Amino acid sequence: MRVALGLIATGLLGLLVAGQLLSVIDFPLAQRLGLQEPAAETDPLVRQLELRAAAWDQLSLWWLPIAGVLMLLDQSWWPQMTLVGGAAYVDAGGREAAKYLGLRAEGVRVGSRTSQRVALGAYALLLAIGLWAVAYGLVTLA
Repeated sequence: MRVALGLIATGLLGLLVAGQLLSVIDFPLAQRLGLQEPAAETDPLVRQLELRAAAWDQLSLWWLPIAGVLMLLDQSWWPQMTLVGGAAYVDAGGREAAKYLGLRAEGVRVGSRTSQRVALGAYALLLAIGLWAVAYGLVTLA
């Protein structure tokens, strides 16, 4: 299980952090690549929130990919890093879903129906991986 979680944390979540970095560096390119919602389908408020969230993610979401590397190397600090990283992903998934649903409930344009489903699915995946990481880290430390 350690290797599977390590591969997911390093590979999949490493790509997420890289995509968010691209969003910070060149938001219009991230939109064209489908990493962010197209400008025509979103309110300017949503674009500003996403840009600022991408910048914050550069500070907060790297913990679990680093924990994944430590898991793959079987380094002794991986359980502690997994707890920190998992908690960050639980927070990010839940917070972003709550923000997104709140904006949508207020009539703010948050993207096409397809992009809304993708975004909410991605937030649920972040939450699930975060919960898995926290649970596994706690079991390992027990």
